[in-house]
Amino acid sequence: MREYKNIVLTGMPGVGKSTAGVIAAKQLGLQFTDSDLLIQKREKKLLKQIITDAGIDGFLKIENDVLKSIKDTGILIATGGSAVYSKEAMEYLRENALIIYLHLELNELSKRLGDLNNRGVVLRPGQTLADIYEERIPLYRRFADIEINESGLGIEDTVTKICSGASMYNYSQNADLTNS
Repeated sequence: MREYKNIVLTGMPGVGKSTAGVIAAKQLGLQFTDSDLLIQKREKKLLKQIITDAGIDGFLKIENDVLKSIKDTGILIATGGSAVYSKEAMEYLRENALIIYLHLELNELSKRLGDLNNRGVVLRPGQTLADIYEERIPLYRRFADIEINESGLGIEDTVTKICSGASMYNYSQNADLTNS
């Protein structure tokens, strides 16, 4: 059984990784880190400006480097939605972290999100939210130890499932927290 020193939340923009992550970290006694904020701090720019200046591939390289620079333990990390594009960073995180994928159906996600460009979302020319959703879902699932289906859940329900998964997963590699 792998030893987990951290918890990593992945998922599409707008699923609540940061919001649920802060609360879950408090309940689990962990520090909270948002990788998007680490990127902005390092680059001294907003995500959307980094994407504009460095281009998508440049941004993904920066994101990869920042994720691989996380050395602390005892933290809950909310990754940016595009983190799964970096197999190298995700494998690095997976070496000592429980990876929890927060899933939300596209129609619910669309209601939560505003202008994707203002959020600093990695979006190639011509891509829509539906396009990146279909592209990323298999990647999130590939790296996830646990998938939490957030459909119909409030933030407290999501936090409860994160905390439950964190404690259950220490005992069973077959933990299934997917909401039916």
